[in-house]
Amino acid sequence: MKKILLSFAALALLICACQQNSVRYTQNSPEIDTVKKLIANYDSKNYDTSMYADTSKTYYNSNDNAMSAAQTMDYHRESEVNYASRGFKSDHQEYEMVVTDDGETWVNCWLQWRCTLAANGKEIAVPVHLTLQFVDGKIVKEYGYWDPTEIVLELQKIEAEAKMMEEEQTE
Repeated sequence: MKKILLSFAALALLICACQQNSVRYTQNSPEIDTVKKLIANYDSKNYDTSMYADTSKTYYNSNDNAMSAAQTMDYHRESEVNYASRGFKSDHQEYEMVVTDDGETWVNCWLQWRCTLAANGKEIAVPVHLTLQFVDGKIVKEYGYWDPTEIVLELQKIEAEAKMMEEEQTE
């Protein structure tokens, strides 16, 4: 009888231990909901930093030159001058949350961003990957990766055309 009770106790402990740390990957979590809110805020030009930790660091297309949450919002505000419209497409968004072997919680998302340039009305679409680390429900690190080449080249072309027109007028 004693062996049976000990076996049930060991089994109960094993089940409890497995349940506490069983979620290593999911597509539905409070952290994912936070990232979706961050994306919705960006789309509506609501530059709220409340979901970031005070010491958060954001890196866009770099592993250097970290920005604070406030600097990240300033970065987005300053970019607005280039666009008649911009935002993430609502379809084909993919989100996942993973807990690493070291116990870090990360949310990854793959999105399609698009804009219409203010200067010439050209529409551009860019795939974007974001990965965000969470601690105690707050974003502590954010990495964003995309290829800005088409936008940069188009803005350079617009600037060169404006300069040529200016030079023609001064002749």
